[in-house]
Amino acid sequence: MAVEAGADAVGFVFYEKSPRKIGVEAAREIVKKLPESVEKVGVFVNEVGETLCEVADRAGLTSIQMHGDNEDPRVADLVAAKRPQLKVLAAISMSRKNPDSWAMMWHPEVVHCFLVDSGDSSKQGGTGTTFDWRASLLMLENIKKLGRVVAAGGLTSENVAEAIGILKPWGVDVASGVEARPGKKDPGKVRAFVRAVRAAEGLHGSGG
Repeated sequence: MAVEAGADAVGFVFYEKSPRKIGVEAAREIVKKLPESVEKVGVFVNEVGETLCEVADRAGLTSIQMHGDNEDPRVADLVAAKRPQLKVLAAISMSRKNPDSWAMMWHPEVVHCFLVDSGDSSKQGGTGTTFDWRASLLMLENIKKLGRVVAAGGLTSENVAEAIGILKPWGVDVASGVEARPGKKDPGKVRAFVRAVRAAEGLHGSGG
């Protein structure tokens, strides 16, 4: 449904505590049916490199999103060495102190893009809340010097155009903003979100 709506990527959450959690085999069955052009992103929290590689192999993932507050950038280096074809997305919580300094701890040649989110140590994303976009612009510009930026955190079809206009990201990521309830996507909201992104993309030349 997300692909038919025009999404460029689909995420699979492998975090035990998430209401969006999916099993490896269930993810594999979905991945089999997706077009090759669509990114298949596994979302992990504070996971070790061996598990990331194993799950990616079994599920057929093309990307992994490292989304924990205590992620070790060296794990990304390990994944890149063992599975060079896997794209690594490093999630950066904009609610932490000096998020741009944290982004600098990652090797830019290993990170495909930085996902800037509003998550905190108690919730690793999918919070449904935004971070202060305008107050974060200086830190965001520093992160953009390191690589691509994907904006996340509390985005909906109503506010994503504003977010794209202010942040000018390479792409956008959504979870709770297109759900009927936690873990259950709403087809109408998904389609409305993608439409809003494409319209903003035409205006600002960014988004994805």
